[in-house]
Amino acid sequence: MNYLAHAYLSFQHPEILVGNLISDFVKGKKKLEYSPGIQKGIALHRSIDAFTDQHEATREGKKIFKPAYGLYSAAFMDVVYDHFLACDKNEFTEQSLFEFSQWVYVTAEPFAEQFPGLFAKMFPYMKLQNWLYNYHTRWGTEKSFGGLVRRALYMTESETAFRLFEEHYNSLQHCYNLFFADVKQMAKNTFDALVNEP
Repeated sequence: MNYLAHAYLSFQHPEILVGNLISDFVKGKKKLEYSPGIQKGIALHRSIDAFTDQHEATREGKKIFKPAYGLYSAAFMDVVYDHFLACDKNEFTEQSLFEFSQWVYVTAEPFAEQFPGLFAKMFPYMKLQNWLYNYHTRWGTEKSFGGLVRRALYMTESETAFRLFEEHYNSLQHCYNLFFADVKQMAKNTFDALVNEP
């Protein structure tokens, strides 16, 4: 669910961006219905997810949410990572974050007819409410937690998650600091390998 990170780690390649954004909604062999470039974006997304799940910083951060949310703690960490990426002055200024968010929507929109159903329904709201940009605010993060709960089958509230986020803000920032340089390097190596495939 960390749309900002997946978009950013597409390294401004349009088809890889689209694959990276839609991957969670493309199951099994359905990916073969897409162009080779979008398939590479789906592969990159899955590599990022696997790396994120296995990283020690993610495991530590999940402990904050796990007593209340169990397996969904990973999804909350995805949103947490997007918040801290949006606030990371080494990666974005507030202006460049806004400009990047607009680039993502403009670049992805021509592919809208290929979006999987659920993503196709969600994308207009992502654009209208500028989710990618608003991750840098506390209220935008709170809304993202709420959206995560609305799309989940077995969760009924997000207030606890936001309270935990606020209470453990510094610890979660530390998890992001330990994590992001590692995932960025891994993603760039994977991206380079994918785009250089015949």
